[in-house]
Amino acid sequence: MRILIYSYNYHPEPIGIAPLMTELAEGFAKRGHQVRVVTGMPNYPERKVYDEYKGKFFITEEQNGVTVQRSYIHVRGSKPGLLDRLLLDGSFILSSLWQAFNGWKPDIIFATTPPILISLPVSFYGLFSNSSVVLNIQDIVSEAAVRVGLVKKDSWIVGLAETIENLAYRKAAKISVIAEDFATKLIEQGIDKNRIVCIPNWVDLNFIRPLDKDNYFREEHNLQDKFVVVYSGNIALTQGLETVVKAAASLKEKSEISFVILGEERARQQLQECCDNYQADNVTLLPLVAREKLPEMLSAADVGLVIQKKTVTAFNLPSKIPVILASGRPIIASVPDTGTAMRVVKESGGGIVVTPEDSQALAEAILELYENPEKLEQLGQQGRKYAEENFGSKNALNSYEGLFAEILESRE
Repeated sequence: MRILIYSYNYHPEPIGIAPLMTELAEGFAKRGHQVRVVTGMPNYPERKVYDEYKGKFFITEEQNGVTVQRSYIHVRGSKPGLLDRLLLDGSFILSSLWQAFNGWKPDIIFATTPPILISLPVSFYGLFSNSSVVLNIQDIVSEAAVRVGLVKKDSWIVGLAETIENLAYRKAAKISVIAEDFATKLIEQGIDKNRIVCIPNWVDLNFIRPLDKDNYFREEHNLQDKFVVVYSGNIALTQGLETVVKAAASLKEKSEISFVILGEERARQQLQECCDNYQADNVTLLPLVAREKLPEMLSAADVGLVIQKKTVTAFNLPSKIPVILASGRPIIASVPDTGTAMRVVKESGGGIVVTPEDSQALAEAILELYENPEKLEQLGQQGRKYAEENFGSKNALNSYEGLFAEILESRE
């Protein structure tokens, strides 16, 4: 098959959808399919185009059997407002079309959203190339924007987003979702359930695996003989990292417990002010580790944190959940008590769920695991087992390969 992956993010961006799309593209290439990726210039999570890509409009690279076609994006500011977001998405819509047309015609176009506006060039190019479009839904933009307070529910922006979403859903040959709760939501919006397939996000279980806890990461950051609590990832509107800082401050008397938060530079600077305000000197703020060092960083933790605000989209599944489970470390999830994140953590048997934005509940859960090493070990083992059964990248590749083949057969 000739497969075009249309994704705003891709390697070398270290977190979010980029690692997933990279693994998917390279996995298809290893199976003998022709794969090209249309993507933007790397900029996430710093929201600043990486130095080696600055000032460039188009770049085509060959990476591990995949043709990667990058195009210009307009990035401005680490905390983009609505206008910045529209300029960002708009620039990618226009520039990416050039790269889409600059290559062989695909059989399948696999497009991941958000941003939902990506569906516009994808639908146009799909019609021109007579390709079938599979739309992968990682989040429902219209609802997410309201929940995090970016726009009001009755805003014209929400109405526009809903219109574009519905158009995109109806133009796609199939819609893939990452959790059953997404499917339920789409069916409520009038989408035929037979056009929806649930394929969870995945993790490379050979790459992310349980490793020795005493490794370079602990040594480098003076964490030997510590009980290490780690949060790594985006520090944005959907997270509530102040909750972690407050929990850390309340546990200062337990000198063996150390907190490590990894994120991009500007967000860390703001979080440092929060640490200073609460006198949380047991929190270490670090940059995100390179992708190749991720397994060691995860294994250096005793506990991995998943943090959300009360208002986050209930059916969203943070990509860090499968990753932490695969690393064999227990999760403490400060997430809404309904929805996908809570359900997966509880189903996995690999973690504890506490009320979001409740620093006391978070601190108590950390203390519980600190004082119960046997439970800590049990949760880690159960989480790894669940990841092996549910989140293997091989399973996802098989599912998508089968889905694409089914679509192509139905066209014959």
